[in-house]
Amino acid sequence: MIVNEINVDDFLIKSKGELIIDVRAPIEFFKGHLPNAINIPLFEDTERAEIGTLYKQQGKDKAVNRGLEIVSPKMTVFVDRVKKLSKTKKVFVYCFRGGMRSNSFAWLMNTSGLDAVIMKGGYKAFRNFVLNDFEKDRKIILLGGKTGSGKTDVLKKLLVLSIQTIDLENIAHHKGSAFGSINEQKQNPQQVFEHEIFHQLSLVNPSQPVLMEDEAQSIGYNKLPQGLWRQMEKSTIIKIEIPFELRVQKLVEDYATVDIEALKNCVIKISQQLGSLNTKLCLQYLDDRNLHDVARLSLLYYDRAYEFSYQKKKQPIVLLNSDTIDAETNALKVKQIIDTLK
Repeated sequence: MIVNEINVDDFLIKSKGELIIDVRAPIEFFKGHLPNAINIPLFEDTERAEIGTLYKQQGKDKAVNRGLEIVSPKMTVFVDRVKKLSKTKKVFVYCFRGGMRSNSFAWLMNTSGLDAVIMKGGYKAFRNFVLNDFEKDRKIILLGGKTGSGKTDVLKKLLVLSIQTIDLENIAHHKGSAFGSINEQKQNPQQVFEHEIFHQLSLVNPSQPVLMEDEAQSIGYNKLPQGLWRQMEKSTIIKIEIPFELRVQKLVEDYATVDIEALKNCVIKISQQLGSLNTKLCLQYLDDRNLHDVARLSLLYYDRAYEFSYQKKKQPIVLLNSDTIDAETNALKVKQIIDTLK
């Protein structure tokens, strides 16, 4: 039975809403995979390592025979699981290079009455496709503003106003600062992060602007892909200017329920930048549950760092002065500027 093999772009289009199966080992899947794919590994991590060693030491035939020994008892389980998961009997399969693993799995699915398609070139081809896609010109507009300006809340309101937005911090599971990991789940591996950005970009209309927050290239330990970052460095920034005390109030609201010890750990991370005296003051304020003064001292540091970074920027910057922290009000003001920029 001949297995249907299609290119990456066709695979991504035709697999929308269908069952996508990554048959690589769990450790490979963890490091990076297609958005919405599930992992049904032909070999577990230890089995993959065993077959790789056999291939190097005793040749392909020995490795293939051992692979068949491992997979044979699993075949019924594979078929039963896929039939339960596939609503349309269509199955989209890939391995690392589109070789023996995906072909074998797809053959098994087709033999059992399903309609399996494999990705030509496998995950490696997909990675190259993604990295090339980040090089495309896009109508990116950035939303800037000092810490505590409520930019994430504004992005959410803009989405309601039919402005295309991508929340990079949400994808990264990190707010970008020393306090950024608080109340966030563990960050994903770099390739998973990149693939989710790629997926979000694939959903936007390229003829219309897409708004993102003005980020540093690194968000926690995730790093924005080079192609996208180069475009962001040239994109117009709408910079919201919110009064200092309103931003203090916003930070206090955001961190009021956070564990004090977690906040202390974050303060210690920036102790060198705060200075020994301010660090001691912040830690004492936290012991006293005085979040207002912690926020004030922290903002003095972040504001200096923010303005220093803005002095280096070369792209157009549109200032938006606002006397409120209300996200809906500020979103409407941002939308007016976006409509003007169009």
